[in-house]
Amino acid sequence: MAQRRFLVTAALPYSNGRLHVGHIAGAYLPADTYVRYLRASGADVRFICGSDDNGVAALKSARDQNRTVEQLTAHYNQSQSKDFAALDIEFDIFGGTHQPDYVETHERFAQEFFLRVYEKGLFTKRTTKQLYDEEAKQFLPDRFVQGTCPHCASTHAFGDQCEDCGQPVEQQSLLKPISVMTGTTPVLRETIHWYLRLDQLQGRLAKWLEQKKDPQRCGATWRPIVLNQSLGRIESEGLPERAMTRDLTWGVPVPLDDPDAKGKSLYVWFDAPIGYVSFTAALCERQGGGAADYDRWWKHPDCKVVHFIGEDNIVFHAITWPAVMLATHDSDSLQGEAGEYQLPHNVVANSFLNIKFPGKDEEKISKSRGTAVWIEDYCKTFDPDPLRYYLTAVAPESARTTFDIDDFIARNNGELLNAFGNFFNRTLTFAHKYFEGRVPTTGTRDAVDDEQLAACRTAADEAAAHFEQCHFKLALSTVMGLARSANAYFDATKPFRTRKTDMNACGRAINVCLQTARTLTTIVAPVLPGSAEKCAEMLRLDDAWRTWSSATDELATGHELGEPVILIKKLDATELFSE
Repeated sequence: MAQRRFLVTAALPYSNGRLHVGHIAGAYLPADTYVRYLRASGADVRFICGSDDNGVAALKSARDQNRTVEQLTAHYNQSQSKDFAALDIEFDIFGGTHQPDYVETHERFAQEFFLRVYEKGLFTKRTTKQLYDEEAKQFLPDRFVQGTCPHCASTHAFGDQCEDCGQPVEQQSLLKPISVMTGTTPVLRETIHWYLRLDQLQGRLAKWLEQKKDPQRCGATWRPIVLNQSLGRIESEGLPERAMTRDLTWGVPVPLDDPDAKGKSLYVWFDAPIGYVSFTAALCERQGGGAADYDRWWKHPDCKVVHFIGEDNIVFHAITWPAVMLATHDSDSLQGEAGEYQLPHNVVANSFLNIKFPGKDEEKISKSRGTAVWIEDYCKTFDPDPLRYYLTAVAPESARTTFDIDDFIARNNGELLNAFGNFFNRTLTFAHKYFEGRVPTTGTRDAVDDEQLAACRTAADEAAAHFEQCHFKLALSTVMGLARSANAYFDATKPFRTRKTDMNACGRAINVCLQTARTLTTIVAPVLPGSAEKCAEMLRLDDAWRTWSSATDELATGHELGEPVILIKKLDATELFSE
């Protein structure tokens, strides 16, 4: 059987600010969890990410912070990379669309995409009106215009998207627009841009998305939030032309020999997803195969491309980006023939994560208001696994959920520590104290022993099925269910009593507990990699433990164990979060 291959991406974070728990829960932790599971299952995987440096978000932040945009994006590219590493989120490459080591390759790919679509006749050059700041004497990029959303009446809308309802917004449709640069009311002036003919691609996109309703047909379970937003947009509104150029010099230059293209760059949401491709090419070159080897990850039907994103990126990843790839195809294939860009096998989106501080009401995570738990601050003192555990347990996979700090502490101390950490501690401590730090003999197992070992096999199979379908909360629930059943088995067999009356029965029980610990080590690793490493050291496992198929392999009688260590620390909210 051929080895499975996956190209997994996590949304490119804007390089204009720090990362908080909402970012991690939305795209990066689930993507890392999925990649770790796939590798354990034997798949060949490349995990791609990097900073989104172009466009107005970086320009605006640089202006606000009195830095050059180059300084700002370099700083946050590095700080975000450190934050991810501190949480054990391990990419094969973390690039940057305008970072020195990547910008040349990225611009080449982005311009090639644009020209390919242009040659297909799927761009329309149009004179249009755009908001202009007369005091600053310049056209205003999307994020430099703020106003009232025409969809939901929120006052937190910008010229590209509403921060509250998530709907895309054309800046001309904003109500009561204000220039972020000067605080003045901008005026409309004529300018020229190139518009992608999404209307001509709408039929093929709709058919492709319709196929995703059937997991048997497409081989993946697409989340309802993704299909509802993307198909709903097509069915209710249709897909109009959308401008893919901007009046900016910070970005990828429009690659046309046309005087009207001077001083313009590609729309950041045109070039940013192409970063997945350009970073893959950079990775291939770094690994010695040459940049051209990227096509075996992007243009072969046997490689599945999976995007992990947040709720606010659904339209761009399920409509705009697939439309751009479809526009490059010569065939009428809805997925892409060999040699053509393969459309996503899955687009996995999480909803937003709200936050609740002790003694306060639940509220939206906000960088500007400081209502966030920052990854940089958390990781200065605390281990990554408690946060990884909680963000998976409350992951907003189907609806918005809340990072409740009191609940975070309670779940760490009451679930992760008591059910998982204490099981390893009591089992390993017992084995060292009464069996010389070795696995006791199996003896003749009873029905209760067989039942517990069967629970190990069932948990490994069920967790694998959940990981395959990106149901990470269910997978973690299955793992923790096995940990709880292990504690119940320990209590039911009472080795702490039988050690005084029947050492054979005592040894048999500890043997089964150690076999359960062996299974838990492998199946918890996608979510809690640091803890799994400690478990493997305590059990003195060889590297085979990293493969899913070995999860229920039994430890041999007499196998020497490592020293028990504290897996999970008790947490105190007063030590973690202060305002």
